[in-house]
Amino acid sequence: MYTRELFLTLFKIGYAKKAQGTWGSLFSLIVGIPILYFSPSVLFALATLVSIIAIKEIDIYEEQSGIHDAKHIVIDELVGMWIAMSIAGFGIIAIIFSFVFFRIYDIWKPSIIGKIDKHTKGGLGVVGDDALAGFFAGITTLIFIALLSMIGFDVGLSR
Repeated sequence: MYTRELFLTLFKIGYAKKAQGTWGSLFSLIVGIPILYFSPSVLFALATLVSIIAIKEIDIYEEQSGIHDAKHIVIDELVGMWIAMSIAGFGIIAIIFSFVFFRIYDIWKPSIIGKIDKHTKGGLGVVGDDALAGFFAGITTLIFIALLSMIGFDVGLSR
């Protein structure tokens, strides 16, 4: 049980008094940067693996506790952040805006993200909305970087 708690709360970051999702996202960003530098594909593969494990572990947690989408569970933020980062790529602008857009989509929950959050139960619902928010955050970051490049801003994508 203790290992599950550490995993689901990202080593108890989920027990922060306020902004648990933001703290979980920031932790995920910091841990993800060296993996992203090594390979965006590896980061995406790890996000996929973590999401599969998280869905199962959240299902077990929810069955035992009777609580759906508990605030202290922030492993879903890691999945979303790593998906966003793996799509956006390595670079200071890409990393910053992956975080910003992920938090916007995760909090606002527009369109299908909100529908998954409201209508999908269990671990799939908890992880699914964040995974989709990460996908949209990554795509939005790429669009934002392309627009900045078009107006002549150096986006620093080279290593």
